[in-house]
Amino acid sequence: MIRTLPNRRVVLRAAGVSLALPWLESVCSAGSGTPSAAPQRLVFVYAPNGKHMPDWAPTTEGAKFDLPATLKPLEAVRDHVSVLSGLCLRTATAGGDGPGDHARAMAAFLTGVRPKKTSGADVRNGVSVDQVAATVLGRATRFASLEVGCEGGKTAGPCDNGYSCAYQTNLSWRGESTPMPKETDPRRVFDHLFGDMVGADADPARAKRDRDRRSVLDFVAEDARELGGKLAGTDRRKLDEYLTGVREIEQRIQKAQPQVALGADALARPTGVPEQFGEHARLLGDLVVLAFQADLTRVVTFALGNDGSNRSYREVGVADGHHDLSHHAGDAGKHGKLRAINRLHVAQFAHLVERLKGTRESDGPLLNRCTVVYGSGIRDGDRHDHDDLPILLAGGGARAAKGGRHIRYAAGTPLCNLYLALLDRVGIRSDRFGDSTGPLAGLDG
Repeated sequence: MIRTLPNRRVVLRAAGVSLALPWLESVCSAGSGTPSAAPQRLVFVYAPNGKHMPDWAPTTEGAKFDLPATLKPLEAVRDHVSVLSGLCLRTATAGGDGPGDHARAMAAFLTGVRPKKTSGADVRNGVSVDQVAATVLGRATRFASLEVGCEGGKTAGPCDNGYSCAYQTNLSWRGESTPMPKETDPRRVFDHLFGDMVGADADPARAKRDRDRRSVLDFVAEDARELGGKLAGTDRRKLDEYLTGVREIEQRIQKAQPQVALGADALARPTGVPEQFGEHARLLGDLVVLAFQADLTRVVTFALGNDGSNRSYREVGVADGHHDLSHHAGDAGKHGKLRAINRLHVAQFAHLVERLKGTRESDGPLLNRCTVVYGSGIRDGDRHDHDDLPILLAGGGARAAKGGRHIRYAAGTPLCNLYLALLDRVGIRSDRFGDSTGPLAGLDG
């Protein structure tokens, strides 16, 4: 069934499938002229355990800054990315609460609030900037926000030196005691975005599709062909590219995930997440792009790992745990391994920016209407400090920030000043957020 939503977006629906389509001028503008509002989108990408800063920080400021070793993966998109130095997260410091910097770093990164030190059920944090944005931007989309990540989370139990695991494994907070759990399985994210609003276990059509390993496109193919025949040339190409992208991600999910046999006469069914971190992160990033294309959501948080994570990255030759290495104590051998991990994390951010740049909507690349923040709540994992954080800003968004620069702010400038400026750019006016002292200046060049 071809259905047009009140915002003129087109959805193809069948049993167990609801496939939203990108903006199509020759269909969506009929009777409404243009989109009711140009969609503005925000993405917040978190990397754990800080950086080895000598490999991160550019030595020069302005537009002709050098790309240090850790930032080399940004080469193809450097004109769209700025490095912001000098920003701090004072609410992640101890403040009399003692150890627990990893929990505080992740909990405070998007809230600007010092979390209450507790390992019980009485957690207290702030509302995160993504959820503030989602209360407004989410009114126009099926999902107010999307939370994804490469490591699972918990909402209870002790983790870091008397802090609840809810702090250390959740980036997004809808309320002071309500974290927004992230989804790590690309297959579940795909079903969440493109399945109907009922659960897979309660949906016979989806269960059959899973058993048969059929594409969601198999269920809407006839309607897609019918719609394609009515579209102008540009829209027809856009529809073909989008549907091809959906199918390619389905195939990548099938190939990347571990397989489990369902019986002698059954096909293997994918389960769990991809074994390699890079493929896992790229799949999640590509799903974010599809969600933006179809205007399913306009606000995303993407955690590449939980702070304090000790996972290894054998795909770049590092068998040691990340957290262990971050306590490098000046060891040059550990610095080299940290450089490899940090570059891998930055490469995932670069991939997301490249995909947003290469995906077009009605008036240009998706990146023109996206603002992407990348960073960590810890500067150096060995020192557990929260000043001069490693922060990147990419994309356009409303009143597009000028990219391709290294901007150094005065020491002690709150990270929340950046968030206050970004909220203003997407039409959300506020005098204060977290520990902000005013909107961050200088982003326009």
